[in-house]
Amino acid sequence: MNFEEHVAKAEFAAAGIPVPEGRVVTTPAEAEAAARALGPVAVKAQVPAGKRGKAGAIALADTPAEAEAAARRILGMTLGAHKVERVLVEKRIAIARELYVAVLNDPASQGPLVLFSTLGGMDIEEAAARDPKSVRRHPVGILAGFTAKDAEKMLSGLDLGPHAQAISKLLVALYDFWRAHDAELVEINPLAVTASGELVALDGKLALDDGALARQESLAKRGLAEPLTGLEARGRAAGLRFIELDGNVGILANGAGLTMTTMDAVRHHGGRPANFLEIGGEAYTQSKPALELVLANPNVRSLVVNFCGAFARTDVMAEGVVAAWEALRPKIPVFFSIHGTGEEEAVRLVKDRLGITPFDSMDDAVASAVEAAR
Repeated sequence: MNFEEHVAKAEFAAAGIPVPEGRVVTTPAEAEAAARALGPVAVKAQVPAGKRGKAGAIALADTPAEAEAAARRILGMTLGAHKVERVLVEKRIAIARELYVAVLNDPASQGPLVLFSTLGGMDIEEAAARDPKSVRRHPVGILAGFTAKDAEKMLSGLDLGPHAQAISKLLVALYDFWRAHDAELVEINPLAVTASGELVALDGKLALDDGALARQESLAKRGLAEPLTGLEARGRAAGLRFIELDGNVGILANGAGLTMTTMDAVRHHGGRPANFLEIGGEAYTQSKPALELVLANPNVRSLVVNFCGAFARTDVMAEGVVAAWEALRPKIPVFFSIHGTGEEEAVRLVKDRLGITPFDSMDDAVASAVEAAR
C-alpha cells in the first residue's frame, strides 16, 4: 500500500524526523490562505506518483497569489492513474545541500537494505550512473538490526563535514521507522541540509507490505488502494488474484509462483503475457469465472493452462477448466501443461473431452502459445 507525501511526513514527524511546516488543502483559496500564514512555499500535488516536478505538479510560490495560481493549475491534473485532489502547501526551506536516504526490501540480499547518496534530488539509479562512489549500500541482517556503528561505517569517506553524526542518527531512525511500520520502502529524496545546518525531509515516500496491513490498521486507513482496471475490479469481486497486462498470451495456472514462472517463460519465448491469474487448489470451483475473466480481454489470442500438483490434484483442477471450456466454447487456441499428482487422469480427461493433448513440458506449451498469438 502506498501513501501520499503528507501522510509519510506526518509519520516521519511523529518519529522525530524533521519535516517542513505545511498544510494539505483542496482548493486554490485554501492554498492562498496557507501561503499567507507560511510565507514563501512549495505547492505539491499529493498523489503516489514519482517525477511530479518533471510533470509540472510541484511549483514554488513567493506570494499567496502565486500559491493560489499554482494550486488552481495543479488541482485536477492527472498523474499516472491518479487525479490530483489535494496539494501540500509547504514552507520553503533554504537548502545548502541535498542528500538521498532510503530503506527498502532488497531481493538480492533477501532482507532490508539501507541506501545513502550524496546526490539527492535525483533518482537513485541516475545518481549511481552519474557517480557510483556517491551511493552507499548496507544490507542489514534482520536479527542484528542497523546500528549507529553500521551507519558510521557506511558513511565513512564521504565528505559530509560536521553533519556526519546527525546523518548517521537519521539513518538509524529511518531504519527503525521502516521496521516499526512494516514498510516495503521508506525514502527521503531530497534530505536537505539547511543553511542553518539542520536536516529536513523535503520529500517522503512510504509503502507498506500489504501482508502487514492488519498490524498497521490505523495507518492503512490513510493509504491509497492501487487503481484497478475494469477487469481487475471484476476479478477482485470474484475473489480472484488477477492483474491485467498488455500482452496477448492468456495464462491460467495454480499457485502464484507457477503463474509467475509461466509469465517469465512467455517472455523468454518472445511473447507477452496478458495477465497474472492464479486459481490455486480451488480451480474446480473458480475455473469458469477465471476463464471468463481472461477471455474478456480482447487482446488475448491464445491461452496457456499450466498445472503442477503436489497436495492439490491436477485431475480435479483439469476437470474444472475442461467443464468451463465446454460451457464457454472459446474460439482461441489453448495449450496445456499438466504435471504432478493426478497427472495421468488429468491428461486423459483433457484428451477425451477436448481432443487436446497436453504437452510433455511447460516450455513446449508456452512456445506453442506464443507462436499461435503472433
